[in-house]
Amino acid sequence: MENRKVIILGSSRSAGNTSKVISNISKNNNIDIVDLNKFTISYYDYESKNLNDDFLPLIKSIIKKYDTLIFATPVYWYNMSGIMKVFFDRFSDLIRVEKEEGRRLRGKNMFVISNSHDDKIDTSFYIPFQKSADYLGMNYTGEIHFNADKVKELNNIELTQL
Repeated sequence: MENRKVIILGSSRSAGNTSKVISNISKNNNIDIVDLNKFTISYYDYESKNLNDDFLPLIKSIIKKYDTLIFATPVYWYNMSGIMKVFFDRFSDLIRVEKEEGRRLRGKNMFVISNSHDDKIDTSFYIPFQKSADYLGMNYTGEIHFNADKVKELNNIELTQL
C-alpha cells in the first residue's frame, strides 16, 4: 500500500525559510504541500460558532487523501507558530463535533519539520506534537530540524525516515 504524504505548512510567511526547506523536500520526495495561510481557520470555539470556516473541509480532505501528515513550522518563541497552534487546537472539533472524522486519524503517521536560526533545538519543542499524536491514536514517526541561516546550502533533501 502506498504511503501518501502531505506537508502542512504553518508559518506566518508562505515564502519564508520554512517554505524553502519544504519546497525542496516536496520536490525531492513527491510530497504535496498544504499552506495554512491559504485558508481561513479561526481559533477553537467551545460553542462551535466557527464551523463554517475552512478547517473542517480542509482536515476532512487531508484525512481522506493522506496517510502521513508532516507538520512544518518555524520555531516562534520556543513553540510552534501561531497558525500551527490554531490548527492543532481545532483538532478539538474532531473530538467534540466530528468524532467519526477524528477517529479516522487513528493509525496515520505524524512527522514534524522545524526551522529556526539554531543548528538544533531542545527536544521539548516536539512534546505537543508527540502528545497530540498519542492522544489522536496517530504514530509519531519523528522530527527533523533545519537552521534557517543554512537554508541556501540545502539541496536534494530526502526524508528517508518517513
